[in-house]
Amino acid sequence: MSEVLSQSQIDELLASVMGGGSVEEDVSKDTGEKYRKYDFYSPKKFTKDKLNIIKSAHENYCRIASSRLNSLLRISSEVSLITVEEERYYEFSNALSDNDALTVINADLGGKAGTGTLFMHITTPLMLSMIDRMLGGIGEEPQNISSQYSYTDIELLLYENIAKYLVKVMKDGWANYLDIDFKIEKVETSHGMMQEIGMDEIVVLAIIEVMINNVEGKINVCIPGSMLTNIFGRLESKKSSTGKLSGIDVDTTSQDIFESIKDTNLEVTAKIGDATVMLQDIYDLKQGDIINMNRPQNSYVDIFVEDNIWFQGKLGVYNKNMAVRISETNGHKE
Repeated sequence: MSEVLSQSQIDELLASVMGGGSVEEDVSKDTGEKYRKYDFYSPKKFTKDKLNIIKSAHENYCRIASSRLNSLLRISSEVSLITVEEERYYEFSNALSDNDALTVINADLGGKAGTGTLFMHITTPLMLSMIDRMLGGIGEEPQNISSQYSYTDIELLLYENIAKYLVKVMKDGWANYLDIDFKIEKVETSHGMMQEIGMDEIVVLAIIEVMINNVEGKINVCIPGSMLTNIFGRLESKKSSTGKLSGIDVDTTSQDIFESIKDTNLEVTAKIGDATVMLQDIYDLKQGDIINMNRPQNSYVDIFVEDNIWFQGKLGVYNKNMAVRISETNGHKE
């Protein structure tokens, strides 16, 4: 396709021709501004803020997954998130070879959100290295592995076992946002025949890099847009219930705290006074004896809420029961 000249390039071209300069030299200069191409056929569905939520959840997941792999394989591993990007499902599917295994994961969002399905792909050299480590080997990177490598039945069983360890901690990665239960549904070796998702559906791909014993590989987590729509819908409803409506943030922190603790049981006591008495005197006490509380007769009584003085009051009687009437609150008489 021929290059389209900007207005500034056309002006320079005319000026060069009028002045007798070199046309080729001037045209080759690119003085136009650089613009990022936008694919109108595949418009972006999720904003940068929403992608950042997914990124944060998977960064948490990487830290937890690294610890899980260390305990499973008895070797140090490094797990880090490379990028989170939005694309069509066929782009993810076309990048897989025909014999690649794909883990189908069921995600239970709870409530009206129901369930969703996402996919996890682990690159073949990395998986074979982990399988070798589980079988007692040193986990070296396998040599001469072609893109058409097909897992054996035993390797598929071990593949699923390792995947269960990785899927089990996905819940902890999302714990800061939502309570989602993840469970392996199956390990699919014929991903081209799957009907769970349409080829043109928008998905978000989280690409995770794993380094184990100098073997480098990737774990790709593919989340369909329909599932993410349900997730973000629940997040929005949580914001609404905390006073964040229509994009307006309302500071209701104090009110929320009070609402959550107002039904708490607290012990309220009234302290008449203090007295120091010897043990012998207490032993000799009998009915009718008087203990000096070292306070005037009509003085205030301290009223404690747990261990703190909140009020002061006067002793009295209410419905033939001893009572204390609050006379001062925080130092102010009422």
